[in-house]
This record gives sequence, C-alpha cells and structure tokens, in this order.
Amino acid sequence: MTLHLAVALDGAGWHPAAWRETPADIFSARYWAGLVAEAERGLLDFVTIEDALGLQSTPSDGDDDRTDQVRGRFDAVLLAARLAPFTNGIGLVPTATTTHTEPFHVAIGIATLDHVSGGRAGWRAQISPRASEARHFGRREFPPLDRLLNRPGGVDLSADPHVRDLFAEAADAVEVARRLWDSWEDDAEIRDVSTGRFIDRDKLHSIDFAGRFFSVKGPSITPRSPQGRPVVTALAHARLPYEFAASSADLVYVTPHSAEQARAIVEEVRELSGELKIFADLVVFLGDDAAGRKARLDELDGAELVSDAAIFTGTAAELADVLLEWRRAGIQGFRLRPGAVPYDLEQIARGLTAELRGRAAFRHAYEAATLRGLLGLPRPAGRYAEVS
Repeated sequence: MTLHLAVALDGAGWHPAAWRETPADIFSARYWAGLVAEAERGLLDFVTIEDALGLQSTPSDGDDDRTDQVRGRFDAVLLAARLAPFTNGIGLVPTATTTHTEPFHVAIGIATLDHVSGGRAGWRAQISPRASEARHFGRREFPPLDRLLNRPGGVDLSADPHVRDLFAEAADAVEVARRLWDSWEDDAEIRDVSTGRFIDRDKLHSIDFAGRFFSVKGPSITPRSPQGRPVVTALAHARLPYEFAASSADLVYVTPHSAEQARAIVEEVRELSGELKIFADLVVFLGDDAAGRKARLDELDGAELVSDAAIFTGTAAELADVLLEWRRAGIQGFRLRPGAVPYDLEQIARGLTAELRGRAAFRHAYEAATLRGLLGLPRPAGRYAEVS
C-alpha cells in the first residue's frame, strides 16, 4: 500500500527564522508557483496553503512588535486559483476560515478553484477563535483567547462554550457549502444554441438551509464542479475537533508525537468515523546537517522551535522509517511542514519520495486526474438530483 504525502506551505517555511536562510520574495506568484511545481515534480497528493484573519504573532491572541519574523500573507483561496493553471496533477487545498466569513462566499470560491484546476481542489476549514481577529470585523465580540489559555491549571478549550460554538458554526458552514455544491445538478448546464437554452432551470435547487448561525437560500452561482464536492480537510488536536472532522470533513490532520500516540489517536478517531482519511502532521528538517540547520535557525530566532506537531530532524531514509512505522499504527498519509523552503521542500519532493519508491511505498505517476481520485474518495452524487 502506498503512502499519501502532502506538504503544508506557509511563507518561507515553518521555522520563524526560515526567511533568513534563503531570502525570497514570498509575496510573488512566481515564488509560490515554484514551490507548487517542486511538490508536483515529487508527485505529492496535494499542497495546503495556510491562512488566517490576523497577522502572524508570537502571542496567542493579538499582534506583537517583532520585525524579525515574516508578517503578512496572501489570501489562500485566491492564491490557489492563481497557481492552478501552472499545475497538472497535484491537489490545491487552501485554508479558509469558517468564522467571520460567509459560507456562500467560501463555497463558490472553492468550487471555482475546482473548475479552474480540473478537479483538484480542497478546503482546509478552520475556526478563528481570537478576539484580535474578531475586532477586524466588528460584528461580534470574543473573549480573549489568552484569558482561556492562561487560567490556573490550564483549560480544556473544547469545554469552553465559545469554542464549542465556533465548531458548531464550522459544521454548519461546511454543510451549507456542500449543499451549495450540490445545488446545480451535473447536467444543469445545457448550452443548446438551437433552442436558446443555456441551463435547465429545473436542475438548479434552493438549499433552504436554516440553522443557528446561517440562513442560506441558494442555489449557488457556480455550476457543480468536476469533483461534485471538493475535498474538505481539518486540523485536529483533541476530542472536539476530532468530532468536527468526523462529521464534516473527508480528511483530518492529527498531531501525534510517537507511533504509540498515533495508534491511540487513530483508535479515537475511528470510534467517530470509519471513513475519514487520517493524515499526521510533521515539521521536518531534512539532510545530513538537518540538526545543525535547525540549531542555526533557532539561534537566529532567539528561541528553540516549538510546534503542535512533532519536529523531525534527520535524513530522508530516517524519515521514511518513521512514516512507515506510523503507517503501521493506522496513519494513512502525512502532511509534512517543511522547516525552510525551498530546501526542505526539495528534500521531501526529491529525496524522501525516491526513498519511499525504493521501498514500494510511493507512486511513480499520478494515477487519477482529481484530488478525490488520488485519495481514493468516490465522487458523491448530488443530493437534490436523487429526489428530483
């Protein structure tokens, strides 16, 4: 069985000092096109593109005054659409928040990406719990996240009513998007010049969604896309986000720090869903001097790198050993976060994939034209067509 591999792209890499190792114009389409082209040459399943509604910051909620780290980013959905024409086989999975944004806008943006990529779009659905981000919009007031995180003895954020509401809102947002993706039947667009009919109006459907957070009539303004429903993914660290992923996503990224922990997480997620694809996240520094490179970046940043995901330093062969061990624990794929790009991305796309192919654990060519096909997910039938 071959592994699934993806990379998570974020600025100059996942180390805050990565931009100082190989300075590059991260605010150019050429830069991002080069990264995605490298990932595609390695035949990776997809790339994800990070996004948020506030500037990057060292505090958990609010801006800082640091000038030695990357600040600012492109809109991930717009960037993915710009990159799509330069790619042929790799999936494109931008992050779009379910908080403060309208699900109608997200749905048509991801559907458009699926059209322009020929069926290779996905969506990383993410909540935005920060009070500092809510102030950009002025429609809601959120409790300071720092106050929750700094309570004596710590806090289980999943037990906080505010956080639970954000995940409930996220579940409704994904449901709205999926209904909108289905609101055009596959053959609703006729384009019959002889009769003058462009669409069959009977095959466009109002979704009439009325929930706690949204009331959306529909239909979408975008025809049903090549995948029917683009792939929905989510990052999860604990029970509540596992539940969200199980109910609302096709694929979940989890963050174990050992094979034993991976096995326990897989068991917990499988109690919730037998169909959800389970990928593990790893921050990776690759090469013979990987530990030294990371140490130099830590020194430049003034602190040792910490992450929600496990941090790997070593060679491609050593990383392959870890991935195959975690696969035996039930992990189906991996989303690797390159410590610094382009170097660590190249090590993944060239060295790691070659190592895995030598072990009969990775593809030699793209075997499907869509992201769903690459991941082994069926194309879903439109729900409204079934009852029309």
